[in-house]
Amino acid sequence: MKHFVVLLLLFPALLCGEELLRLEDTADAMGATYTVVLYGDDQEQLQSASQAAFDEVRRLDRMLSNYRPQSEWSEVNRSAAERPVRVSPELFELLEACLSYSRASEGAFDVSVGPLMRVWGFYKGTGRLPMKEEIAAVLPAVGYRNIELDRENRTVHFLRRGVDLDPGGIGKGYAVDRMVARIREFKITSALVSAGGSTIYGIGTPPGDKGWKVKIRHPREWNETIEEVYLKDESMSTSGDYEKFFEAEGKVYSHIMDPRSGYPAPGMLSVSVIAKKALDSEAWTKPFFILGRGWAAKHKPQGLRAFTCEDRSELACAWLQ
Repeated sequence: MKHFVVLLLLFPALLCGEELLRLEDTADAMGATYTVVLYGDDQEQLQSASQAAFDEVRRLDRMLSNYRPQSEWSEVNRSAAERPVRVSPELFELLEACLSYSRASEGAFDVSVGPLMRVWGFYKGTGRLPMKEEIAAVLPAVGYRNIELDRENRTVHFLRRGVDLDPGGIGKGYAVDRMVARIREFKITSALVSAGGSTIYGIGTPPGDKGWKVKIRHPREWNETIEEVYLKDESMSTSGDYEKFFEAEGKVYSHIMDPRSGYPAPGMLSVSVIAKKALDSEAWTKPFFILGRGWAAKHKPQGLRAFTCEDRSELACAWLQ
């Protein structure tokens, strides 16, 4: 994990009459840039909390990366079709959560989307248009029902060859939740944690404000904001067709894959979800994007808020009712 900036400044913000320090720290891990902003009155405490947060994301990179052959995640992908693989309690619980999202979303969220990401060229690439035969060849290996979890023995078993788990849909959310937990251990009550700008968590509020102001960008105009929200002890994740895409034969193909059809989801432009946990906010952006506003309005879990943008001959953005 490479650190880009470590910045500690005296910040003349008054909170209950006390001058606060502001620390900002940024680093690369798990294929994204992570940033923490912390406020407090103890410089050593702030530095220790920041270091602990980045130590945690570094640990998760070693466990969850499908780019690291030695990671626990990669070992599951290599061996689970041959035999049940015993995994750590932490990974087992995370995979259980993934299957729960899959069942609740009627298969629109699916951590086994790896073969499709590879055939569409989004794994270590910017995308390519595959032949229909290529998609048909890998599609049987995609589907959460191919994953068997044994809680008693804490094992993962793939029911067919070719299954390949991709942490891309949940990795940043889980990392942000864990970073937030480490920061809270140091009694920090005002902080912001961001993973690539697409998954964000606000602890408490910044000095003098009602919450952490976060902008939702216009899905077609890079420099425009379509909506603003304030986060207070909650997270927001955004998925958009502009994040990673390619053009082929006059059509734009996004990296947000519908695991049921084997093709990139065609409907939404962007979806932002606000939830108490970053894992929830990140996971639910995918089925809302794939299944659309109508499905999301009927099936949105209690406590979640969602802002969607779609193209109905013109841009249509609104909060789900």
